Amino acid sequence: MTSMENISEVTEFILVGLTDTLEMQIPLFIIFSLIYLITLVGNLGMIMLIMLDSQLHTPMYFFLSNLSLVDCVYASAVTPKVIMGFLTGDKIISYNACASQMFFFAAFATTESFLLASMAFDRHVAVCKPLHYTTTMTNTVCVLLVTGPYICGLLESCIHVVFTFHLSFCHSNIVNHFFCDIPPLLALSCSDINTNETVLFTLAAFNVFFTLLVILNSYLFIFIAILRMHSTEGQKKAFSTCVSHLTTVSIFYGTIMFMYLQPNSSHSMDTDKMASIFYTMIIPMLNPLVYSLRNKEVKSAFKKYMTSKLYFQLL
Repeated sequence: MTSMENISEVTEFILVGLTDTLEMQIPLFIIFSLIYLITLVGNLGMIMLIMLDSQLHTPMYFFLSNLSLVDCVYASAVTPKVIMGFLTGDKIISYNACASQMFFFAAFATTESFLLASMAFDRHVAVCKPLHYTTTMTNTVCVLLVTGPYICGLLESCIHVVFTFHLSFCHSNIVNHFFCDIPPLLALSCSDINTNETVLFTLAAFNVFFTLLVILNSYLFIFIAILRMHSTEGQKKAFSTCVSHLTTVSIFYGTIMFMYLQPNSSHSMDTDKMASIFYTMIIPMLNPLVYSLRNKEVKSAFKKYMTSKLYFQLL
């Protein structure tokens, strides 16, 4: 009964944010607004480009369009609130809004990890079994490889939100972070959080190690296949199709492992905040840039689209 009373008493949380220095509020507002704008334009632009160009209607770009959608959603779950905090100084977030923010962020961040594994499998089939690619990566298989990550993300997010918001928050309502992430909220609870920490670590470890196992296994066979190629040009082409994905994987998993796979006693919230900036804001911004700048087909489609648009404007 006491637990339920304590939960009902907490109607809002106060996010500490990144800094209280007044001189930094406007510069940070401008920086993070630009980052968010680039994120939206880059990812939504990638989705539109893939939809409009028939040459990009392949499994690889089907996965990439979903990656862009996921990046848009989980960046939007966090960044607008941070930006408004810099502009207005309002760092209060309601109890329900906090739970919603955690749900959407956790769901789509988890979805991204599984989606990156699906993309690695796609590259594995493309490089190692090119003659069987169209028969292996059918529409049904592609839909399953995209639907699975969304289901896993939503289920895991539900678990985290239910476990976290069934705790009693009686120490304080001041969250030492810039969004409602799980570790800083656990730090506020006066309940026994051993179960929560175990669930968080177990699910995070499963996500990271299972998806990394799929990714590393896929790339092991990819590199073996590349080394067996007799043509240098073929090796370069095969490797170039994987570099963008490997870059995204390295940045994403590096920050996730740093954040969630260390003992609770080792957590420094200030350090965690810097790591969190990478996977909540920087990675969603970088993904479309990495894939567009290193991808000839995307650049060609963009040039064709811009040329046709200019042509119709001149008519």
